[in-house]
Amino acid sequence: MNKKKIINDPVYGFITIRSELIFDIIDHPYFQRLRRIKQLGLTDLIYPGAHHTRFHHAIGAMHLMTGALENLRNKGVQITDQEFEGAQIAILLHDIGHGPFSHALEFSLLENIKHEELSNLIIEALNKIYKGKLDTALSIFNGTYAKKFLHQLVSSQLDIDRLDYLKRDSFFTGVSEGTIGADRIIKMLDVKDGKLVVEEKGIYSIENFLSARRLMYWQVYLHKASVSAEKMLIAIINRAKALRKKEVDLFASPALDQLLKQQIGLEDFINNPDIFQSFIRLDDYDIWAGIKLWADHDDPIISKLSNMLLNRNLFRIELTATPPSRDEIKVIEHALIEQYDLKPKEVKYFLSHGKVSNSAYVPSQGEISILSKSGEVRDVVEAADLPNIKAISKMVSKYYRCWPKDISL
Repeated sequence: MNKKKIINDPVYGFITIRSELIFDIIDHPYFQRLRRIKQLGLTDLIYPGAHHTRFHHAIGAMHLMTGALENLRNKGVQITDQEFEGAQIAILLHDIGHGPFSHALEFSLLENIKHEELSNLIIEALNKIYKGKLDTALSIFNGTYAKKFLHQLVSSQLDIDRLDYLKRDSFFTGVSEGTIGADRIIKMLDVKDGKLVVEEKGIYSIENFLSARRLMYWQVYLHKASVSAEKMLIAIINRAKALRKKEVDLFASPALDQLLKQQIGLEDFINNPDIFQSFIRLDDYDIWAGIKLWADHDDPIISKLSNMLLNRNLFRIELTATPPSRDEIKVIEHALIEQYDLKPKEVKYFLSHGKVSNSAYVPSQGEISILSKSGEVRDVVEAADLPNIKAISKMVSKYYRCWPKDISL
């Protein structure tokens, strides 16, 4: 069988799969599941074109990684064929631990388990299947490989993951402010003292990258309607879990039902193969199938929430510079109890409040290093004479509260 394939990607054009091992990984059911998980979750409720998947993103990231590695090789950086393939596989699988609707379900269906931890477990499982051929990829992914710049390409504040998702999400949402010069940034990459750096002449491309990231967070990832929809989905899953805990009859696919019945922590994935397999079978369709049927359930809470989400009757949401007062929250709680005939402990399903934060660049989480012509390496904030980059490095937070639109205050 010919495993040297070409994939036609809408963002980059033709992407060539040169490695038989990479083809086999892409063909594996664990990876094919990513076709059934949208990259931006519920964002298509705001931007109708946002139907691209985590499969698209993973393939695109691998394509950019190939270009980055070839560029570094051309600049004299020593990268063996094994390291080259390992870095390609590491970026290909960096998001394989994502469940449906991504971060929303990390804090509802699961017990605060980060997708990176699940990605690590799945890569380990694939490594056993392929008899240790993913050892290098696993080491690069975890940051334990000797050449640290390879891990930086996979996970850092200027990594291949971000270069692809900004370009791809901008393309599919139509938000042109997210457009970045990924090709130029890749051409400007180099390695100094074992660490990834950007040549000084690429600093304006980095400014554009950081600005685009900040704008994409406010306009797409933290768009107030996206936040509202996500909080509704979390409420639906939490209600489904509460009903299953009471052993109320509630339709769910076997994979979803397994995860609804108990609190799932990381140790459960490690020690219970059934839970691991349930998660690896779970995708967006399991959640939507449940929601469609829960819309007709006898429980009025899950029924109302499911109908609201299905029909895009999203919660009203207000964003403010300061947190809402306890009195303001009490007013909404009282209205919900009165108008929906709720018990006080049921209000949480229809009212959500908290904080969202946006920082395009956090130096404490690993700096973006700029290499001057003289060979000096400095953080991008110090190297830039641009006030915009300094402003971008500051954390900006907004406070939200959301509740149904038909509640009169």
